[in-house]
Amino acid sequence: MNQHPMERVIPGRYPTPDVRYNSRMVEKLINYVTKEGKKSIARKIVYEALDILKEKTGEQPLEVFYKALNNLMPKLETRSRRVGGSSYQIPYEVPEERQRTLALRWLVGAARNRREHSMAARLAAEMLDALKNQGEAIKKREETHRMAESNRAFAHYRW
Repeated sequence: MNQHPMERVIPGRYPTPDVRYNSRMVEKLINYVTKEGKKSIARKIVYEALDILKEKTGEQPLEVFYKALNNLMPKLETRSRRVGGSSYQIPYEVPEERQRTLALRWLVGAARNRREHSMAARLAAEMLDALKNQGEAIKKREETHRMAESNRAFAHYRW
């Protein structure tokens, strides 16, 4: 791919790994849970949720978290593209970084809409649901895949 002399690739910024599990993904989850700059509260929520996971599954919470995240990651999504005056939804394979981003976003969003009492309980419940391939976040992934599948006829517009 030829680049224009003024264009350059901007390196990605990654958060420093979290304190307890030394994992960048847990730190990203904490960042997604953070509201109004209250990161210490978000950290407590995430760690409590992971403790609940350990209690309920009896496995390492980090492994359960990664398995749930893996189940949530979408492989295909659609992007809008204008071709000759009309817009088409064109299916694309999702890059790995975006897969993780979407999975975390859907996980936290679905957890916020749940009915459990504390945010930690909601987050843990949503992760357990994702582990079993059910729940709101999984529905979101299925919806994305369905959209991509139904618009497969327009894949030839991809370039």
